Amino acid sequence: MTKTKKQEVIDRILKDGVVPVLRAESPEIALQAVEALRAGGIGVLEITMTVPGAVKLIERLSRDIGEECLIGAGTVLDVKAAKDCVAAGARFIVSPAVNVATIQYCRDNEIPILPGAFTPTEIVTAWTAGADAVKLFPAGAGGGPGYLKSLRAPLPDVKFVPTGGVSLDNAGEYIRAGAVAIGIGADLVNTKAISAGKAHIITEQAKLYLAAVSEARSGN
Repeated sequence: MTKTKKQEVIDRILKDGVVPVLRAESPEIALQAVEALRAGGIGVLEITMTVPGAVKLIERLSRDIGEECLIGAGTVLDVKAAKDCVAAGARFIVSPAVNVATIQYCRDNEIPILPGAFTPTEIVTAWTAGADAVKLFPAGAGGGPGYLKSLRAPLPDVKFVPTGGVSLDNAGEYIRAGAVAIGIGADLVNTKAISAGKAHIITEQAKLYLAAVSEARSGN
């Protein structure tokens, strides 16, 4: 059976295992961050709605590099925002919270969605509504990899993507605890480095994160 486009997107996210959460104070800084991430081997990009002109940025990136990179939208809080992002070319949607209407919209339109949830009740609500994976957020505030491992015991079928507090020190631990991928914000997308003319720091971090995920998956 031929894979659906939706399944291809999900498979790509899970295969790469690293989802940069891109927040920036301007589209120009965001574009520089994107190039630095790509230079480090990153192929999945989450452009958050907190970036000024985020929808136009998603449209531009989808047009210019959409064949090479998977462009998604983050910090999507409602159906209208999801529709705007999908119309601009976003291939997946990420939210910091559970909005059932948004999950249903994405499900009905074959768009992968990763809603944010923290408690077992929130996680089950998101999963039951049709989430393709659950963004465990804020992962670091609730006990980190240990908390994820505790959740996996009663919820083995849920695909977890911990975000918030993920660092190079614990990235491998999250994967070994059962995460299918990890979301990383400022520890990877360091916009201060760009402002200082040191975008190479992001590139090097990207390589290290990809290596950490690969190593953890191989059992090391």
